[in-house]
Amino acid sequence: MDAKLLDILVCPLCKGPLLYKKTENELICKADRLAFLIKDGIPVMLEDEARKLPADEEV
Repeated sequence: MDAKLLDILVCPLCKGPLLYKKTENELICKADRLAFLIKDGIPVMLEDEARKLPADEEV
């Protein structure tokens, strides 16, 4: 994931910062508890495509 892209990307819902999880290949929004998948190097920043993080999953 390009570091410059990570600097400008924000959550499409709350506009908050995103955490890059390299092992899962996801961008995580802690506030909304959503994980946005990165496919072929491109983040899929759609709410409908995001994975909801369960309450017991550590962020």
